[in-house]
Amino acid sequence: MPDNISLTEFLAQAQRGLFSRVFGPDFLQKQTYLTVSASTFNQTYGRKIWDALNNRTVLWNALKKVAWGPTAGWVLRTGRGAGRVRPVTETGTLPTIAPSTYVGVYVLPKILAGDFGAPIKSIFVNTLEGGMGDIVAMELQGLERDYVKECNQEILAGSAYLLSGGTTLTGVTSADVDQHFKVGDLLGLYDTNLTSYEEGTVQTVASASAGTVTVDSAWESAVTAADGDVMYILSRAGFTSIDDICMEDAAAVGGAASASNVYNITTRTAGTYAAGGTVDYNSGVGRDLSLELIDNCIETCRDNGGEPKLIVMGHDQYFNMERLLNAQQRYMGQEEFQVGVGDERTLPGTRVGLVLATYMGIPILPDTDCPHSLSTADATLGSNVYVLDTDYLELAIALPTTYIENRDFFALNRLIVRGLVYMMGELRCTNLWVQNKIADLN
Repeated sequence: MPDNISLTEFLAQAQRGLFSRVFGPDFLQKQTYLTVSASTFNQTYGRKIWDALNNRTVLWNALKKVAWGPTAGWVLRTGRGAGRVRPVTETGTLPTIAPSTYVGVYVLPKILAGDFGAPIKSIFVNTLEGGMGDIVAMELQGLERDYVKECNQEILAGSAYLLSGGTTLTGVTSADVDQHFKVGDLLGLYDTNLTSYEEGTVQTVASASAGTVTVDSAWESAVTAADGDVMYILSRAGFTSIDDICMEDAAAVGGAASASNVYNITTRTAGTYAAGGTVDYNSGVGRDLSLELIDNCIETCRDNGGEPKLIVMGHDQYFNMERLLNAQQRYMGQEEFQVGVGDERTLPGTRVGLVLATYMGIPILPDTDCPHSLSTADATLGSNVYVLDTDYLELAIALPTTYIENRDFFALNRLIVRGLVYMMGELRCTNLWVQNKIADLN
């Protein structure tokens, strides 16, 4: 060995092959302690973290946010008073006194919380060479994205799904189940054998994952749940969804009936203030999206005194609509434009419809979290389409998003830094029957 070899070179040659034979080839590879579990080590791919998740929150960004205000609800005027205004002859009597009809609606804020934790060993090791850096800051950043994504998924959660053998949902992916049903949701059941709603014995969701919603076995026995029955939301633990708002009693979900009691409205009668303006199902049979279906929603909204401000749909229906309007293209110009809705922008489009941005002047926003319908065979159909008057929709915030960090190891009884993000609010709709929904689409 040369006399002038450096100490680094000497150590490198002396240890060459030693650890690969005794400890295996990966022993000296850069590794980092990432998880709370003391037995888990992950190989490091570098400090730059690439997020491989869809974090877009279109509808959440588009809806207006307001302070909650000093109210637990409001009053809806649902009747003018018959005969209170009429012509009066020169010597005729005055109109009969007929008071307006008012209905009280209460809405209370919901709490949404998310947390994370990192052990002090993980925090230290990740600051070393090959580590991921400030793991607490990185986890907080990830939680912030997950938090807003959860908000978006909750306001786009579906209201009802078919059962298959008790409380097992089929035709829905695990991600969809997590989105539509949350722990603490209050459930009702429509029994297709009895052709009746069974809301006398209700139950809250215990867990929702892997395509299954779990409830108490005694509840399942009491309501005699069976394949083809419909499990639907009576009350949500989280935010009310657009789908809840655009519901009516006896909506044909997968060919069976359903209901949704939102805002303490127990009777969702079609054609009244208590239900969505247009709730267009097709008895669990898929059909192609047509301009007529959308036009009906726009017409109903205007007939009920509203004006559509936003169309929300999944990307599948967005492309279907583009193909519908492709034949109507008039090559008068190719000026591309975008329309802003809240913090969101539509996809670039032309004013003549080849690439969509608006329809009849109404901005179109595709959102990947839009719920899908189910067929009578439990198969997943296309995403729903919502035609909304956002003048009557608002995200009311009672307590803005707050971050709390806990480094009290004695209170936690472990050497972990824990962070918590929480807020309190609700999606409020002051006029249900100018909000519209089209379901059972291919």
